[in-house]
Amino acid sequence: MLEKQIFEIITNFKATWQLFTQIWWIVLPAAFYILFKALWMDYVIIFRLRRLDNVLLEITPPKNIEKGPKMMESFYSGIAGVVVTILPFDKYLKGDLTNMFSLELTGDEGQVHFYVRCETKHRHLVEAQIYAQYPDAEIREVEDYVRRFPRIIPNKDWNLWGSDVVLNKPDPYPIRTYDKFEETITGTMNDPLSAMTEVLGKLGPGQHIWLQYVIQPLQEKWREDQMQLIEELAKRTDKKSGGFWADLMEVFGKVISGMSKPAEFAKKEKKEQQPVEFQLTPGEKDVLKAVEENLGKNSFSTKMRLLVFGRRENYDKSFIPTFFGTLKQFTDLNLNSFKPDSLSKTSVQYLMTKSRMAYRQRKIWRRYKDRDMSGKKFVLSTKELATVFHFPDMGVMAPKVPRIEAKKGSAPANLPVG
Repeated sequence: MLEKQIFEIITNFKATWQLFTQIWWIVLPAAFYILFKALWMDYVIIFRLRRLDNVLLEITPPKNIEKGPKMMESFYSGIAGVVVTILPFDKYLKGDLTNMFSLELTGDEGQVHFYVRCETKHRHLVEAQIYAQYPDAEIREVEDYVRRFPRIIPNKDWNLWGSDVVLNKPDPYPIRTYDKFEETITGTMNDPLSAMTEVLGKLGPGQHIWLQYVIQPLQEKWREDQMQLIEELAKRTDKKSGGFWADLMEVFGKVISGMSKPAEFAKKEKKEQQPVEFQLTPGEKDVLKAVEENLGKNSFSTKMRLLVFGRRENYDKSFIPTFFGTLKQFTDLNLNSFKPDSLSKTSVQYLMTKSRMAYRQRKIWRRYKDRDMSGKKFVLSTKELATVFHFPDMGVMAPKVPRIEAKKGSAPANLPVG
């Protein structure tokens, strides 16, 4: 039995090598092209991003916000208008890409702040969209707050925990959105940001928690590419394949098996199709409806990061699970949820743990400061973004959330001048 298995392995290896000797002139150039393209694009994009003129805007919301997060949907739909078609020459030689925005919720020693970072040329767009929804808000340009901290963390005085945040399921499955936070009896909404601001408001001296969403609007073509999932959920097509490489390996596998075994022809069987309403359970119908609704909105490629750091004498690890627990409120087990990215999380085991941990900490600290979109990204719709980043309503009583006490107005036209 063992000799037979060894013989089959050798036979398959010889067949694979024979196939490679015939097609190497196709495979190797393609592989080198993919590698060169990735390295070149990283270079030109980083070079372009360093030349951009950016501005950081701090938004102080008005005191009495009576409407919920739905207002922010209009804000995201408005800034989605910056998406343009980029020509291949500009993309691959100049590094041009769709403009990005960074949404940042920070807790600094108990003080809560809301920031939006954008290119200077889009400042008026951001301000106009915010004032359209929150006329009494205050927007002011501020110095980048990350400059108040050491250039490299961790060091002898500061310690840090950080992680990128990713989705558990494919992008079209939505997270639990704001309309699901409504009380069934009173009809009022429990603001999903209330738990976050409560945690941020309890930070003591030398303690900081930063949450960042770097977003980039997507063209409508993204929606067309994802409609395959709708077909699968409606049981009108078979499940999607594992992608290009899975398909390629399947082809090679069939070629190799075909060279060593007699050819077999699959028989096509005709299946009777039932109406969709009889194929889906009530839960599957709800999932299909939610995915269809999510794909009907403007969408953004999103990079999400969480940092928990502080001075070593005050560094409190208990805030890590506490704050990450507030992200669990966006979980819908039938749809989607957030989780830490294991590749970026500052947690290592086994070999050289100290040096590897420091490397991960420095890396995520640098990427946060640069508003870098490297690494795993996912897609959020305007409704999902409005759920996770909006200005809390008047029901949020966290004392450290800044508010505008009174509406600003211009001086009377008939004011006497002496």
